[in-house]
Amino acid sequence: MKVLVTGAAGFIGFHVSMTLLARGDEVIGLDNLNDYYDVRLKQARLEEIRKHQNAKNFHFVKLDISNTQALSELFDKQKPQGVVHLAAQAGVRYSLQNPHAYVQSNLVGFTNVLEACRHNNVQHLVYASSSSVYGGNTKLPFSEHDNVDHPVSLYAATKKANELMAHTYSHLFQLPTTGLRFFTVYGPWGRPDMSPFLFASAILSGKTIPVFNHGDMMRDFTYIDDIVEGIIRVLDKPATAENLEADSIAAKAPYRIFNIGNSQPEKLMDFIAELEAALGKVATKELLPMQPGDVKATFADTEALESWIGFKPSANLKICVRHFTDWYTEYYNK
Repeated sequence: MKVLVTGAAGFIGFHVSMTLLARGDEVIGLDNLNDYYDVRLKQARLEEIRKHQNAKNFHFVKLDISNTQALSELFDKQKPQGVVHLAAQAGVRYSLQNPHAYVQSNLVGFTNVLEACRHNNVQHLVYASSSSVYGGNTKLPFSEHDNVDHPVSLYAATKKANELMAHTYSHLFQLPTTGLRFFTVYGPWGRPDMSPFLFASAILSGKTIPVFNHGDMMRDFTYIDDIVEGIIRVLDKPATAENLEADSIAAKAPYRIFNIGNSQPEKLMDFIAELEAALGKVATKELLPMQPGDVKATFADTEALESWIGFKPSANLKICVRHFTDWYTEYYNK
């Protein structure tokens, strides 16, 4: 299969690209290499991809998805069969500082991807949504059937908008689309703006860790290997209009939304303790109030995903935290 992976130099996009190459797919990797975080890490990921034994099947294109004409020309030239759309402006707190970046990437860019898929007969579009769409939902675990009309950050609002936009294209043009609501992804080659990376950096450098809501938070930490497994299994099973409510307009659309999380929320302080144990150093913590746009707990109900693809994330936190810290110390010791 020829697969276009947007955000290929990003955390999840890197791992998806490597896994697709390992099974023999041709991968068109797209990324704009912006400086939201250290570009050197993005470039290092690309270098790892180029070392892959099947690297001849990887073609990298530096391109911004908000560039309508350039993206259209890329699709027209490459004619991908499947698209894994992971490029986006990420980060809840950053959306309070730079909202226009989210509009350009997550709304304009997503529209461009939908249009390109529509006009090039893409067989399946799999795209990244987020657990943040659940907003301040206090009912646990989070289910795809829950109301998600009350986002508490612009980032979350753009991800909910993506789901609505995808449904429209699925309904109007019979474009198979599947959105995956990711729950706190961590692992080797992770993003420096996410808590595992920030905590590890602070612990090793002796800096203070800011712990919000005075540590009274829970997150459904999900290991990267489980995320990638879910993405690729979903990619291989295009959404259909079957088995939806017969009296719903959604039944006419090849459209799916799934949670993908470990379904075992961990206390934030326990996660920090695992990092401390793996790194052999105790963190200095500063307990702070809840931050705007943040939520107290996340917890994924993944029954629908398991029913659809026969897979349920289940990685062991202690083991996988060690995988992350081993990579982190090796990478930065270089």
